[in-house]
This record gives sequence, structure tokens and C-alpha cells, in this order.
Amino acid sequence: MSAADLVGDQLRDEDERVEPRAAWRAADAAADHGILSGTRVLDLSRVLAGPYTAQILADHGAEVIKVEAPAGDETRGWGPPFEDEGATSAYYQSLNHSKENICLDLRTDAGREVLGDLLAGADIVIENFKAGTMARWGFDYDTVLAERHPRMVYCRITGFGVDGPMGGLPGYDAVLQSFGGLMSVNGYPDGAPLRVGIPIVDIVAANMAVSGILLALYERDRSGRGQLVDMTLLDSVISLLHPHAANWVSGGAIPQRTGDFHPTVVPYQVFSARDGDFFVSAANDRQFRSLVGVLGVPELADDPRFVHNGERSRHRVELAAVLGARIAQWDRDDLAERLERAGVPASPVNDVAEALTSPQVRHRGLFLDTDEYRGVGVPISLSRSAHRSPRPAVRRGAHTEEVLAALGYGPRRLAELRSSGVFGDG
Repeated sequence: MSAADLVGDQLRDEDERVEPRAAWRAADAAADHGILSGTRVLDLSRVLAGPYTAQILADHGAEVIKVEAPAGDETRGWGPPFEDEGATSAYYQSLNHSKENICLDLRTDAGREVLGDLLAGADIVIENFKAGTMARWGFDYDTVLAERHPRMVYCRITGFGVDGPMGGLPGYDAVLQSFGGLMSVNGYPDGAPLRVGIPIVDIVAANMAVSGILLALYERDRSGRGQLVDMTLLDSVISLLHPHAANWVSGGAIPQRTGDFHPTVVPYQVFSARDGDFFVSAANDRQFRSLVGVLGVPELADDPRFVHNGERSRHRVELAAVLGARIAQWDRDDLAERLERAGVPASPVNDVAEALTSPQVRHRGLFLDTDEYRGVGVPISLSRSAHRSPRPAVRRGAHTEEVLAALGYGPRRLAELRSSGVFGDG
């Protein structure tokens, strides 16, 4: 008998238990918070890609319960800065808002029994355990969960997958940037390879995982069955290699680092304006003609060295020198306004504070500063379906007894679990 099979026998007390599917709930489950309202998500993940996947689903109404180990998701300690009087890092807060949180020690039989009940009520499960962990606990997807819960969509996020020459190896964002070729094309030609300044592999993996989950839900509407969404960080980083992979496939040359230059479009780079850095893109001949007109050197548009992108690419160093000397005479905001009117894509290189507080970002609701929540807003807008207003991440285990009581756990059994240490504070 598996750990999940023991639930009905070992967890009953004087209170009658209810069907997990009917009772599994979040604090605001009754409210319509978006297109995924009523969808139940069990978030068994930690660090970044998994928690961010679950948070995106929560933003659009899904009822997400995050299960955290007694030691806590390690990102709670990834600071400074810290919030909640030093208890939780801003890093953790940004990946775990709008979730319920329960604490379970899944190393124990009793903790895994509770996990069996939670799994029984979930539409979607997200986990990024070491390969084989769920199977060792009696919850292998292919041989157990798919049969027991045929409508479940199960999202597994790993570094390299669970099979193949590197199957089961752990994955970390920077390691995958290195292994997957991304680091080799990031940086300046005369410098070392650079890590992209955000955890881009994890972030893209999360967004791809959400896409996979939604595709699986769509297919479930037709077939009545869930399936495995097998997401890896390796998949994510390889998908990011545009246009470098295509260029190598076509031409055979190994792509090289080009700094802030685009490998094929010229000009497409950062220049120094009078009061700071300024980015310019002129991706076609019309934009280039408009750019040089604003800069007061219209004759460059008819110069044989620069008349088309191919010529501009071959003479990019000479062109950059001429454009750089002109742009250096402008203030960033003035030049941005003039180029915008001329139809040339360009922008000051804003720092994070400037970006978040810009009028357009605030207009789009991408930065919220209210009494309840201060942080990045929801970046997906739908014309008819609302989304949830983010609410801050909570302390570890904040809803443990609340959620389990809704599953039918009576006071006596809750007290037993707590005293045994299953909730991490016994």
C-alpha cells in the first residue's frame, strides 16, 4: 500500500472527511480573479522557474497552494533586501505572491500522506525535485498519478531532463547559460563571456511551462485526460539562440560576441549622449534615412557604404564613429522625442528605477504601489477577463491548518500532525 493509499485509514478522526476535490481551496477561491478561477494548482517547487510558473497562473485566478519544507524555500534568504522584518527576501516575494502557503515535512510518512490528499484535489501540479524523488515517495507520474488522477496536468521542471546522457543532473540558470551557448554570444568581442544580467533561462522556462500547461488544459477539454509537461532549462536556453543558431545552421560560422551591436542589423547599438547612454535601432533603410536626417547628416543615407543594411554591416565601425559624434551632442530625452516623431526606434538606457516609475509603465499597471502591494504588476492583459490584484507572499506555513481543515482534517489530527513536527514547528 502506498503512502497516498494510507490517507483514508490513518488521517481520519472524529470528524468526517470530505472529498479532497470538493474541499481543496484557497482563501479567495470563491471570487472571480481571472480566466483560471476554479483551477487548482499544487506548487511543490522552489527557487525560480517553478515558483514563477505557479505565480503566473495565480495572477490569472488559479488557486495556488505552495508546499514549503520546514527549512523553507532557500530564496527566502537570498537578500538583502529583506521584507517582513527581515524574515523574507525581496527575491522570494517577487516569485510567490498571491499563493496560499503550507509547510510539510515530506521526508516523513505523515507528510507524504497529506501530500496524497493535496494531489487528489489538484488540476495542475508543478514540481522541480531531483529526478526520481516523487517516484521514491510513491507518487511517480507515469505509473501512479496518471492512472489515479487521469485529468491531472503534471509539470516537471528539471535542468537537463530525467534521461539521456545528462539526465538527472541538476540545473542552474548560469550553468545553462554557459552550457547552452548563450553566454558565448553575450559580451564584448575583446572581453570574457558574460552572464545575462537576469536569470533569463529560468524566466523563459517558466513562461514556456505556462504555455505547456495551458496547451495541456486545452487538450484535456477534448480528450478528458491530463498529461505530463516535461520542461527543462536546457529546452529554454536552446530556444533562446535566435538568430545565432539559424546563422550557424545556414553559414557554418561560429557566432561571436558583438557587445551591444546586433549581429546582423546596423545600426542597432548603444551610443553615449550628452547626459547618458542611448540606444538606437534603424532596422531598415527608411529608418536609417530618418535617423541621419534628425542627426543632421542626411547625406549618409546615399553614401555607398551605408545605403543598405549589408553595406552598413560591412562598414559598421566607420558608421558608428560618425553617428556617435552626432549623438554625443544631444540630451537623451530630447533625442528620443525627435526620433520617435521620425519613426526611429530609440530610447534612453534607463536604470531599473527609471523604467519602473516611467509614466507608460505605470499607465500599463506594470508597477503597483498601494497599501496592499508594492511591486511589479501582471504583464498579461486580456480584453474580457480580469486578473488577480497581486497580494504579497506570506510567511512559511501561514495557511497550513486552514487548508487541511478544508480537506476534512479535524482538530485532533491537526494537533497530532503539528506535535509530530510534520508542519515544521513541532
